[in-house]
Formats: sequence, structure tokens, C-alpha cells
Amino acid sequence: MDVIELTRELGKAIQQDDRYIAYNLAKQVNDNDAELQKQIDRFSQLRGELGSAMSAEEPDKAKIGELDKEIKDLYQKIMKNQNMVVFQGAQQALESLISNVQQIISLCANGEDPDTCQPSTGGCSGSCSTCGGCS
Repeated sequence: MDVIELTRELGKAIQQDDRYIAYNLAKQVNDNDAELQKQIDRFSQLRGELGSAMSAEEPDKAKIGELDKEIKDLYQKIMKNQNMVVFQGAQQALESLISNVQQIISLCANGEDPDTCQPSTGGCSGSCSTCGGCS
């Protein structure tokens, strides 16, 4: 098998992982939660209105303040929705898995032993393209 074929096998293994399955189930539940979707749509609409209000020739500070407060309140409501809470946890677990896979691949590409290299738990993904800089 070549590297691309092995990568496809890895992709299949990821799709069979419990974290991937949990993420997809949580996403589906969110997508089917009519009230949550209504709130998300309203949130997007308010963000657009805020952007327009802020870029107006003469911004109305009172309107901007009202929109900002409404956006923050709605965001808190969305994030407290039980379906969203479950989704966020599932998303973080899947992202952690993918980060670990990417780190192992990067370590191996840099000459580390594939059997013993360990992904970092310090938050570095190993990819400088998405990094804000080392601290």
C-alpha cells in the first residue's frame, strides 16, 4: 500500500471512532433542533445588522449598543442549550483526536520514531500554518 492508500484507511478508521460518531450524532441533533436553529439564524442576522450599523457613515451608538447586548444575550442562550453543550463537547473530543493524529504525522515526517513519538498536550498542533506564534 502507498501512503495515500494508507491515509484513506486512516480516514476510514477515524470515521469509525466513537468520537467521530458522537460528533456526527450531536451535529444531527443540533440540526434537527428547530428552536436552536431559529436562534442561530437570528444570531447571524443580528451580527449582520451590527456590522451594517458599525460601518454606517454616522454610526448610531445607541443602536450598536442594543444590538451588541442582544447578540451577547442570544449567544449565551445558544451556548446553554443542552444540545449545543453536548455538541461542543463532542466537537472538542474530535478536534483533539485529529490534532493528535496530525501531530504524530508531523513528528514522523520530522524523523521521530512512529512507534514512540507522542503528541504534545501543550496545545501545539505541530502545524505552523495555523499557529499564532510560540509563547
